Amino acid sequence: MSNAVDRPLVVVVEDDDTIGRLLERALRSNGYRAQWYPTGTAGLAGARRDRADVVLLDLGLPDLDGTELARRLRSELPDLLLVILTARSDEIDIVSGLDAGADDYLVKPFSLTVLLARIRAHLRRSPTPATTGMIALGDLTIDTAARRCTIAGDDLILRTKEYELLETLALNAGSAISRDDLMAKVWDINWFGSTKTLDVTIASLRHRLSSRAAVPTITTLRGHGYRLDPPDQEAC
Repeated sequence: MSNAVDRPLVVVVEDDDTIGRLLERALRSNGYRAQWYPTGTAGLAGARRDRADVVLLDLGLPDLDGTELARRLRSELPDLLLVILTARSDEIDIVSGLDAGADDYLVKPFSLTVLLARIRAHLRRSPTPATTGMIALGDLTIDTAARRCTIAGDDLILRTKEYELLETLALNAGSAISRDDLMAKVWDINWFGSTKTLDVTIASLRHRLSSRAAVPTITTLRGHGYRLDPPDQEAC
């Protein structure tokens, strides 16, 4: 049997006492080490000190801006699984959270069963073995071994899931990929819950590519999924 210290540590940063204590108890009863903090300052200190594996972060904190805290957590703990818990359902707020470094988000009120399933899905997701090679699509170049993207020689800075999504689409450029296949390849083969994370990540990726001329475009295939079209190809 694994020692308690081997179990993932989940830090909950949530200013609502009822939600914070509920999450702490539920996580512990499901085999995690868990610690709840009601402020961003305390949560950052605790996550940093104890090297948290997972942080569940409420954006509406009394002392720190949740999006800025997400950036600091991502900068200081690059391997952290960061999940935003938010009452803000507007896409711009969700995109801001993902841009700040979050891996996923849940909009309140959310199901505890879904939250636990999402955490399990992320934690069992092992990095895809790196393929070795270069993908060139117009001015966009992807070095799959280095996990580096450039546009006309300039680095394109992407979040982890943005990079993995772009690489998956680029490896199949010109071909349709279903939503289910993208969720399985980029998130988890046994993903449970909404796939809106995919849509938000696609939107963010499109925004990063939108001001560039000779780069691929992401085409939505309604009822199916997405396709990455090379810059010299007319989308249909």
